[in-house]
Amino acid sequence: MHTESPDTRELYIIQESGLTADELERFDRMLDERRRRDVAESQRHAEALGSLLSSRSESTADDEHDPEGPTLSSEWSRLHALRSDSAADITAVDAARERIRLGRYGTCASCGRPIGVQRLEARPTTELCIVCAVAAER
Repeated sequence: MHTESPDTRELYIIQESGLTADELERFDRMLDERRRRDVAESQRHAEALGSLLSSRSESTADDEHDPEGPTLSSEWSRLHALRSDSAADITAVDAARERIRLGRYGTCASCGRPIGVQRLEARPTTELCIVCAVAAER
């Protein structure tokens, strides 16, 4: 039975993804900060939706024909979409942090090759290298 020491495991991670332990820590911190921003944004959207819902229930005006700005319905749809986007990003960030924990971060989920550091910096939640991402878009 083969057992790996922590040092061996770290070398395996570095060899598989091409990322150093310092880079993995930096990406983990970046993802943690992004998650905090996403949660705060989602909470702001939830509060705005609550206020809007309160406005809708208190108002008897027909805002669908109000030329002075967006309707309550369109604002509700906009805020709901923004909150959904935040929730989806939180899910993607959590998945990326789990890949860090499991030692798979920075390795393409499709071909198994390393994902470039520049791509990870631009899209830290990506699971695909640029070649596989382009192929998936076709």
